[in-house]
Amino acid sequence: MSQGDGQPSRCHGRSHPLIATLLGPSVLFFQRFFRLMTALYDVAAIGNAIVDVIAQCDDAFLEREGLVKGSMALIDPARAASLYDVMSAAIEASGGSAANTVAGVASFGGKAAFLGKVADDQLGRVFRHDMNAIGCVFTTPPLAEGPATAQSLINVTPDAQRTMSTYLGACVELNPADVDPDIIEAAQISYLEGYLFDPPEARRAFAKAAALAHGSDRKIALTLSDSFVVDRHRGALLGFVETQCDIVFANAAEVCALFETDDFDAAVKALAERCEIAAVTRSEKGSVVAANGQLHEISAYPVEKVVDTTGAGDQYAAGFLFGLSQGRPLPICGQLGSLAAAEVIDHYGPRPQVSLRELAEKNGL
Repeated sequence: MSQGDGQPSRCHGRSHPLIATLLGPSVLFFQRFFRLMTALYDVAAIGNAIVDVIAQCDDAFLEREGLVKGSMALIDPARAASLYDVMSAAIEASGGSAANTVAGVASFGGKAAFLGKVADDQLGRVFRHDMNAIGCVFTTPPLAEGPATAQSLINVTPDAQRTMSTYLGACVELNPADVDPDIIEAAQISYLEGYLFDPPEARRAFAKAAALAHGSDRKIALTLSDSFVVDRHRGALLGFVETQCDIVFANAAEVCALFETDDFDAAVKALAERCEIAAVTRSEKGSVVAANGQLHEISAYPVEKVVDTTGAGDQYAAGFLFGLSQGRPLPICGQLGSLAAAEVIDHYGPRPQVSLRELAEKNGL
């Protein structure tokens, strides 16, 4: 459907203002209530299925290995093997940005599903077991032939900055056929991982998911993932945000990169003009949530010691999306996100080590 100026419509399955006027608020309330009651999942996520290998290092190690501090670089199998050999003792755990987010949603007590590609190998079976063990539905068929299950080698410096070197392996084989309509149409919110903007087939999978979600009057959320991703795909990302996204997550560097500006406030405003809800994190300064012409500033939860920032943005999205799926006000959604982020940076690893539901109750949320 197009508007009169030839630009794509951004209806996204939302109720038309005229319909809202004719039906009245009570009818629209029951429509929303019916959608909530018929949703099998609070959040379904599409992303890279990765096993994380997390180790401590110093800045000298990064320099020796030619790694850009705080970045995510894609590597081939040979580089993965050589880097692994020189890393210090590591912790291995199932990860991947969107997978971490739905793990957080499940920890809050939400109903979650994940779509991503693993190989039919040992790491792939470990990943599947880990997702099912936390109560997250993961039914995407494994890759029978081809590259191995992905792994991300994460080196964490004493200042808690993480530098990721990722071998995507089977992840890049995700395609539209892997997008299960029964899951997307039954999820209140489908959350898409920006890292998957690199493989063309995965991008087409995103388009299919957006069509399915909006056709069922559901929401699409996107995380920009990394400023390097934004630099590579700025035009395509902007087009996707403007025409397909209801909710967009970013950090300060990513949102400024998207609009090629150093003016944070201007970048947030520009993003909010292109989607329903813009949630932008800014480390110890907390986050800002922009929607309906309003700006909500959310404080960061205090942390005694920042150990590892891996997964902070993923868990912020988990708390925010869980709150949104439960009909909570946007400031509360932001607070739930901040709480989850604070929990995960207090230890190594990108997923919660305590029940986020219990933690939220303890903090009055």
